[in-house]
Amino acid sequence: MLEGEWMVEFHAPWCPACKSLENTWKDFSDWSKDLGISVAQVDVTANPGLSGRFVVTALPTIFHVKAGVFRQYTGPRDKDELISYIEEKRWLTSDPIPAWKHPDSYHMGGLGLFFRLSMFLRSLHSTMVDEYKLPWWASYAVFAVGTIIVGSILGLMIVCCVDCIFPVSKVSAADAAKKKDDDYDEARAGAGSASESSATEADDEGSGGESAATGDEATGSGDSKAKASPKTAGTTPKRRKPKKGD
Repeated sequence: MLEGEWMVEFHAPWCPACKSLENTWKDFSDWSKDLGISVAQVDVTANPGLSGRFVVTALPTIFHVKAGVFRQYTGPRDKDELISYIEEKRWLTSDPIPAWKHPDSYHMGGLGLFFRLSMFLRSLHSTMVDEYKLPWWASYAVFAVGTIIVGSILGLMIVCCVDCIFPVSKVSAADAAKKKDDDYDEARAGAGSASESSATEADDEGSGGESAATGDEATGSGDSKAKASPKTAGTTPKRRKPKKGD
């Protein structure tokens, strides 16, 4: 499909619009040699992966492909219009599918796998209900248990991959014990330094208090002397009376 020019129709057997287009598409395919193109049909029920790559959300869906460039056909679905689309190269007026939605990209291939997985689970559910006559809730229970188991396995694989890429350094028991002792010694040393500093601060406070008391006593003595001196200075000595004979 990546080489040459193609017109591809995606359809399903249960789709009424696809059934109405069936004869028109067959007549159009008869003109493929005259137009120099290849005409193909894809059953989405039989090829879910391919429909996932093209992100087919409506049926029928028609794509034009030339040299690996994909364009979705949105014109009328009749033979003459389809022939004119190729002869007059009307596909040049249509925008190609962007690169991030290109069916040949890796992420679209992953999306195709999800489509294939969904169709497989759907068919498995139909088999359990229709052929094995299991009730619908039993089928859902099986899917629930399977989801839990698969999720656990995937989670374990992710953890193992992370451990391999970013290994954790292994510490022996002796190293762990030594580190614990060192931390304990550091804590004790810190506590001892704190107690010594507290004692020093207490001594400084006691010395300051004694000095303040001594200063207060000296101040008190000075004040008492100062009070006494004015009294003494204000007192006049008594004169001695002369005796008879002097």
